[in-house]
Amino acid sequence: MNNIRIVTDSTCDLSPDLLNKHNIAVVPLYVVFKDESFKDGVDINNEKLYEIVEKNNNLPMTSAPAPGDFINTFKPIIDAGDDIVYIGISSKISATVQNALLAAQEFPEGRIAVLDSENLSTGLGLLVLKAVDYVKEGLSNHEIVEKLSPFVPNIRTRFIINTLDYLHKGGRCSAMQSFVGGLLKIRPIVAIKDGKMILEEKIRGKRDKVLANMIDNVMLDRDNMDGERLFITHSMAHDDVLQLKKEFEEKLNVREVIITDTGCVVSSHCGPLTIGIIYLNK
Repeated sequence: MNNIRIVTDSTCDLSPDLLNKHNIAVVPLYVVFKDESFKDGVDINNEKLYEIVEKNNNLPMTSAPAPGDFINTFKPIIDAGDDIVYIGISSKISATVQNALLAAQEFPEGRIAVLDSENLSTGLGLLVLKAVDYVKEGLSNHEIVEKLSPFVPNIRTRFIINTLDYLHKGGRCSAMQSFVGGLLKIRPIVAIKDGKMILEEKIRGKRDKVLANMIDNVMLDRDNMDGERLFITHSMAHDDVLQLKKEFEEKLNVREVIITDTGCVVSSHCGPLTIGIIYLNK
């Protein structure tokens, strides 16, 4: 049986340390400002993203890697004799998985197994680390995808959005909604449902109230929660996530509470001070 290499895309939002530790290959998505294109996590980070947004008062477009990008990543791995498990951002959000499937057809049948995470950010990253666990068990690439598939609908992904400005700039709410929301201090909760981003809830009040709501929702799930990992993913909200990590470590029976930074794809839609809480139910 060949060795297995895990490949994902830049929306997994796993830290460089985790990626390097587990030898995970990443295919970056693109962040595009007018005629200027950046590879997510390679040519641009959140600080640079927000600087350009502030300067231009405009959000970038994001686009999937082309099939050729995947071929360039897959080929050296296949040539080295390894098989591949590729896990990508939800196909209902991006064409990334579709392009990975097209690229996989350029290689011998069976060498590349592709899984649609139906998620993003560390909802995707959670599956990637599960795949790493299965590689250690000696499973084949297709066996790994088969084992991962039942987990997909059980991933819980919710984000606190600190301001409506980025949703407005991205065309996801009107100028009037953004203005009124700012006056009333309305803070949206965005969730992933059936592979799509939805506005799940709008909470009025201070940020502490929204954070408390997020904690309460996680506590309601604690008896159903997989005990391996919970992710706190954020865009420049360092102080808040340290407090959340402390609370979850005290209140939950979870082996790891992992803090990661959101990449530019999530940040370009949600804005600074966004916090995501992601975990897997049994």
